[in-house]
Amino acid sequence: MTDTVMILNGPNLNLLGVREPEIYGSETLDDLAERVEAKASALGLTVDMRQSNHEGHLTDWLHEAQADGVKAVILNAGALTHTSLALYDAIKSIRTPVIEVHISNPAAREAYRHKSYVGMAALGSIAGFGTYGYEMALEAAARL
Repeated sequence: MTDTVMILNGPNLNLLGVREPEIYGSETLDDLAERVEAKASALGLTVDMRQSNHEGHLTDWLHEAQADGVKAVILNAGALTHTSLALYDAIKSIRTPVIEVHISNPAAREAYRHKSYVGMAALGSIAGFGTYGYEMALEAAARL
């Protein structure tokens, strides 16, 4: 096992800082990457952060995490959280721990966001703390 934590971001997270800043804040994905890399370094971890708008890429990367022996995966699947049986199956198919992260709190939003297929398969979930949730997830990953 490596000390690498893979951070996977799903659909529309490339638009952080632009998309609905009243919900998701003004921080861009590049800003977030810089901050989580610094946090990971302080925890003795390295980060491999990726983003895709395509479900298949996320599925392939979950498989890759297992094959590469990464310590953990932090996954913000965006809207795929609520729809993707493929991501549920991919998480259940690997031994690598997966920590679900959401910038907003889906339980406090529209009813269709209340069900999380990712959360049903993940080791744990962090939601509603803005992008600080990624740092919380890194701290959890460091303790695994």
